[in-house]
Amino acid sequence: MTVLKTRNLIKRFGKFTALDRVNIEVNKGEVYGFIGPNGAGKSTTIRVLLGILKASEGEAKVFGKDAWKDAVNIHKQIAYVPGDVNLWSNLTGGEVIDLFVRLRGSKNKSHREELIQKFDLDPTKKCKTYSKGNRQKVALVAAFSSDADLYILDEPTSGLDPLMEKVFQDCIIDAKKAGKSVLLSSHILSEVEKLCDKIGIIRQGKIIETGTLNELRHLTRINLLIETKQPIPSLIEVKGVYDIKEQDQALSFQVDRVELSNVIKYISQYEVIKLESAPPKLEDLFMRHYEGIEETSSIGVGGIS
Repeated sequence: MTVLKTRNLIKRFGKFTALDRVNIEVNKGEVYGFIGPNGAGKSTTIRVLLGILKASEGEAKVFGKDAWKDAVNIHKQIAYVPGDVNLWSNLTGGEVIDLFVRLRGSKNKSHREELIQKFDLDPTKKCKTYSKGNRQKVALVAAFSSDADLYILDEPTSGLDPLMEKVFQDCIIDAKKAGKSVLLSSHILSEVEKLCDKIGIIRQGKIIETGTLNELRHLTRINLLIETKQPIPSLIEVKGVYDIKEQDQALSFQVDRVELSNVIKYISQYEVIKLESAPPKLEDLFMRHYEGIEETSSIGVGGIS
């Protein structure tokens, strides 16, 4: 069952095309990872889905309803968490959580208390005293306390420490087990890789790759660690070999999957002592799409700034 779908979604701001025929589909019980650098179009897509922005062309449907025309009814079934949460400064965190939970009609107070403890949140403090991380906690507790069918999360762990990120990941897994759907825009590639069933990579307003992680792995390179009795000459000249690095007595490098057998055949003549391989990671796929593009300057080891 399709919960969220865009078809040839276009959004223009004057002469600038922010979204160029974006196609996304999220099914029931599925976690969809939406990744790309700042300015790629992630938040614009989400604002269209929430009915905050009207699409210039194409379709955006949630629960089979038009995201713009039926926004009020759609919001009764969704929970949204942005990357920078603004709260009412004179309300306490607990009051804000209760307000949002009541708006969505949830009556499960025990779940609310459980989440407050898991996220280590003091709900008695005024929102104006909260750090960015604590404001995110309030929004996350409110979202997961509700009985939403779809969670739309735009950089939801921004400002959280690693321990709280793990709590968040557990909440996503629980939501998925309960048959809920999630659209997760995240700058933490390891998080997306761990949680998501499908992935969409957006660049300059266009979806450039989409599918399950296994379906996309053919586009990535395998990581190899090799140790041989004899030095391997001219490895850099072997077709399909990239990013060669020395590690003690061994060499680490990446190999295009289609060239793997030829590379193994070449190195085997130098008496292999140790051979380790690691599956390609989402970060490898992401970086390959952004090699040579200016946006890579904002990409770090842990994700995108």
